Amino acid sequence: MPGIDVCLREVMSLPGSRGAALVDWSCGLALGSVGDAPGGTPETAAAETADLARLSMEYGTFQSAPETDGPDRTDGPDRTDGPGCRAVEDLIVTTRTAYHVLRFIETAFDSSVLLYVWLDRDTGNLAATRLRLRDVAERLVLE
Repeated sequence: MPGIDVCLREVMSLPGSRGAALVDWSCGLALGSVGDAPGGTPETAAAETADLARLSMEYGTFQSAPETDGPDRTDGPDRTDGPGCRAVEDLIVTTRTAYHVLRFIETAFDSSVLLYVWLDRDTGNLAATRLRLRDVAERLVLE
């Protein structure tokens, strides 16, 4: 299973990738970064990405309703955490020249990590990027 550097290099191999980072969105720290960073520095991009991630997690509007049947059923209709609920998986911010894609990573400890990629809008493929980020996130080993 690959670590941070290998995963970030894989993300950068996507057509249109301008920069990528692994960010702890609870504190805004870049755990690793490659390529360019919008706004100049990877630290600034990580902090701003973390702000956006925290906002999406604060509001119930962006949370899915709990599943009510099947093996991951929740204990009650008001439950908002656990395996029966689906939290935000991706955030996509579109500008005139780029896509900013944030993929939340589930971890064994606190799940406060995300993969971020800055993708050129003319040469990048948003759908392929989302699929690749999902695959990379599933294989990433955080120690």
